[in-house]
Amino acid sequence: MKIIFLDRDGVINKFPGLGKYVTKVKDFHFIPGALKAIKDLTDAGYMIFIVSNQAGVARGVYTKAKLDQITAHMLKEIKKTGGRIKKIFYCTHTSEQNCDCRKPKIGSIKRAFGMINKDIRSADKSFFVGDAHFDMQAGRNAGLKTILVLSGIDHRREMKKLGVKPDYTVKNLLEATRIILNENTCHSCCCGSRAH
Repeated sequence: MKIIFLDRDGVINKFPGLGKYVTKVKDFHFIPGALKAIKDLTDAGYMIFIVSNQAGVARGVYTKAKLDQITAHMLKEIKKTGGRIKKIFYCTHTSEQNCDCRKPKIGSIKRAFGMINKDIRSADKSFFVGDAHFDMQAGRNAGLKTILVLSGIDHRREMKKLGVKPDYTVKNLLEATRIILNENTCHSCCCGSRAH
């Protein structure tokens, strides 16, 4: 089964800035190419999950109701352009709450595999696309292939400093999608920058 895990902020929509959150629908802006990327993955038969840390809820910056409004808007636009999201897993806790769903922990990824009756040990053909070191660590912790997009919070220099090595590093989700769709036929790393 073809499965993709996506972070949200900095991957699907524009990153709001360090320490900031998307708190209103009007502040949610899709990154150019993101909707096409999700449609292309959907058309290719990939099951898409979103796994996103949203600690602003626990911190009282915005409410769960506001988050739900933003999510409804996002899903409406994705559906309108031909994409489909299987399930969204938000972690609304802070790091101090030490839950199992806050990346880089993999509670949400395990739940995704559980809801489709798949063993996480079959994850080697699945991908995690994110913009931050904790996305890459979560992907690795779950046995997924990892793709870092440079459209969000962390960049190559930060990854190197933290000792995190994504399998691929690309500009954005659309480029990540090209790698995912071509991986079975492209083994020369011509589609992106791959860690060796």
